Parts: sequence; structure tokens; C-alpha cells
Amino acid sequence: MDASPSSSAPPSPQPDNSLTNDTTQDAQSTPDRSVLWKLYLSHTLSTWNARTFEFGAVIFLARIFPGTLFYASCYALFRSFAATLFSSYIGTLVDTRSRLWAVRQSIIYQRFPVASSCLILLVLLKSTEARFQTIGWFGLCVALACIEKLAFVGNTVAVERDWAVVIAGVLNVKREDLNSGMRRIDLVCKLVAPLGISLVDGYSTKVAIWVVFGQNALSIMFEYFAIAQVYNAVPELAQRKTSEPISATSTEAQTTSEPRSFLEPWKSYIHNPAFLASFSLSLLYLTVLSFASQMTTYLLTLSYTSIHISLFRLITVVVELSATCAAPMLIKRIGAVRSGLWFINEQLLSVVLAIGLFTLAQGEGKIAGGALVVGVTLSRLGLWGFDLSVQYLVQENTPEATRGSFSAIEASVQSFFELLSYATTMVFAKPEQFKYPVYISAGAISISAICFASFVRQKRGHLLHTSRCLERKAKGRYEILPTIEEETQLDDVAPATTST
Repeated sequence: MDASPSSSAPPSPQPDNSLTNDTTQDAQSTPDRSVLWKLYLSHTLSTWNARTFEFGAVIFLARIFPGTLFYASCYALFRSFAATLFSSYIGTLVDTRSRLWAVRQSIIYQRFPVASSCLILLVLLKSTEARFQTIGWFGLCVALACIEKLAFVGNTVAVERDWAVVIAGVLNVKREDLNSGMRRIDLVCKLVAPLGISLVDGYSTKVAIWVVFGQNALSIMFEYFAIAQVYNAVPELAQRKTSEPISATSTEAQTTSEPRSFLEPWKSYIHNPAFLASFSLSLLYLTVLSFASQMTTYLLTLSYTSIHISLFRLITVVVELSATCAAPMLIKRIGAVRSGLWFINEQLLSVVLAIGLFTLAQGEGKIAGGALVVGVTLSRLGLWGFDLSVQYLVQENTPEATRGSFSAIEASVQSFFELLSYATTMVFAKPEQFKYPVYISAGAISISAICFASFVRQKRGHLLHTSRCLERKAKGRYEILPTIEEETQLDDVAPATTST
């Protein structure tokens, strides 16, 4: 039976638009990179306000309670102590709640305590004659500062360690570049914000307090909605790896074993593959070798002026900013593990050089102080390069579901070592005894280098493999061989006999 022409004709080929449709959908689903500027705006406002209040509160208390460091020391100690105790709880909230909720709550609990503290400081500035009333106001101010510190930890953990990973992946931005950009913002704010508020304070402390109050009250709305726009522009931020559902029996078990639930984040922190790297970074907070209050006070006793110290700080920040440019390039080229090893050793060598010159000067006079200034300035390159390398490793090795708790525990450990650094200058309070905190700081940096070397050995099975890093050519020249991706593949298949 003959078939009709229409039935026998082959079907006409249809154009395959699947590739075009997929490309169009990908282009539509990929957020515009302007979302990065909104993220940077929110991070800048958060960091600027935090650095302004952190420095401003100290000089305000010094004006209110002249002739004593007791109130400023108590303020700083309790603030760090709160972060040591409760950062793990903040990290749990970051992991278990909505990303937007966590960041918005951190913004609110940063701004309102700061604004309230400013009003209390204005009351104290007016009169401190009533002793019990003054102590009560000061205690309330310390409590608000602890809340602000914990909120700052929550904001930093959520944005720098969690949001940055997701946004970098969605926008196809190198994570090391995004980390460096946010760290650069932090360093600039760390320099400019204290300088700005100190200039206003030089004119009037009352005006300076009102400036801090005003900028916190105004910026909360910008931060609140800027971060929401980032969240809405990146749908992946709404996706969260949830833990197992909590049953009634597990809830009862939780209520009967609170210590266990409290220790659980610490156990996860210790068993994380990046634990040694994180711990080595935290050890670096046990130091007086920075232009913080301890070393600044010591330099002032050596007849250095505030202008000299400001100039030293400016040069140091320039070196720190150069580290945020050098670290991404090294991470791309040789990997975060090896770049971290290079940076921590650079910091250690700089500090050893400084302490050698400091010891030759017998810890006295401007020469001794100048030796510490040179060493600290050079060590900033290694410090912040190491910081960015470790941050990359933590982001890489920490599961999404526990990223917040891990980073919060890390912040808690850092606060603990920061407390110990304050303790060293409280025990050795005289200027001629400053050499002992300096030696303790050098010891902490040495232990940090050892811890990271152990991490490298654990991660790679060896510390050095120069036969794979460099290859001698026939003409005696050297060439860097593997990229970070190629190196990772080589490490996976390398035989154990190649370890050194």
C-alpha cells in the first residue's frame, strides 16, 4: 500500500535552541557584578563604624576619667572576654538561621548599643561626681560594648566567611580577590576612622561623641537595605544546607546535656582539617608588636611624639595594603598552603631581626623603639598575607553548614590570646619591663610558625618539594612549573617516596 507523500517525507529539522536558551537563562540568572559594590558598601559602613567606636570609646573614657587607665582597661578586657565566651553561640546562630536574618540582626545589635553608649558617655562627660551612679553608668556602657563586640563578630563571620564564598562562586569572581578587597576595606577603615575621630576629639570630645552617635544612627538604614539587595540579587544565598531535623527525643536529650551541646562546636573546630592553620593565625593575637595601645604607650615613654607614631602607622598600613595585593597573586600561583608558609616565615624573620636589634640596644632609648618599629612594619606584609591565606584555607575546608560556628570559635580563640597579650603588659607594666612582653610575642609567633608547618606537613605529606616547584633547564635557568590546579592534581597522585 502506497504511503502518501506527506506521511513519507522526513520531518523537517528544527533548530536546536537549547544551547541558546541555556546561555540566555544563565545570563539572566547570573547577578550583575554591581552586587559586589553593594556588598562592599555594607562592609565598609559596618567596619567604619566598628573601628570608629572601638578607638573612640577609649579616648572618650580617657577624657572622662583622666589620670587613670583603669576604666579603659576594664572596658577592653570585658569586651574581649565576652567575645571569648559567647562567640561560639553567635556562630551557631549564623549556621542555623537565615543568612539575611543573621546579618540584619548583627547590624541592629551593633548600631543600637553604640548609639546608647554614646548617650551614656555624654552623661558621664557632664559629671562623674556621684561615685555609685558613675559606676552604674560605666557598667551599663561595658555591657553594651560587649553586645556590640559579639554583633561585630557575627557580622564578620557571616559576611567574610560565608557570604563571600557563595557570592564569589555565583559571580565567577576569584575568592582570593574578593577576600583581599574586603580586607583592604578593613585596613583602610582601621587607619582613617581612628584618625578622623581623634581629630574631631581634639576639637571637642562632646562633638566627637555626637559624631559617632550620628553616623551610627544614619548608617543603619543604608546597611540594612544594602545587604538585603545583595541577598535578593544572589538567590543562592537563600539556599542553606540544613542539619538533620530535630526530633522530640533529641530535644529532650539536648536539655539534659547542655555542656555537651556547648562543647560540640569546639570539637568540630578541633577536628576540622583547617584547625592547625586557624590556630596558628589565632596565636598571632598574643602580641604587643603592633601599633595598638601597648606598643604606642611604650613608644610615647621613649619620647616619640604622637606625630611620629601616626607616621609609623601610615607606613605600616601601606605595607599592609601591599600584602592584600601580593597574597592573591601568590595564592593563584603557588596555592594557599605554600603562600601561607612563605608569609608566616617572612613575619617570623622580620620579628627576629627586630628583636635582635632591640636586644643590642638593651631595650632602652629611641634606638630600641626604632628597631621594633622597623620589625613590626616589615612583619605586616607577612601577617596580612598569612591572614588571607588562612582565610582561603578555612573557606575551602569548612563545610557550609558549620562555616559560621567554626569562624566564631576562631574569633573566640583570637580574643582569648588578645586577653593574654593585655595580661602581659599588666604584669610587666613598667616601660623597662616591656622587653618581656616582646619576647613572649616572639615566642607566640614562633609557635604559630611551627603549628602552620605541622599543618603543611599534614596537608601535603612534606614541607618542601623543590623538584616540583622548580625545574632546571639545560641552560641553567629555572622555570616555575605547576599552577595551583596542576599542583593539587600532582599532590593527589604523588608517591609517598617523594616526601622530604
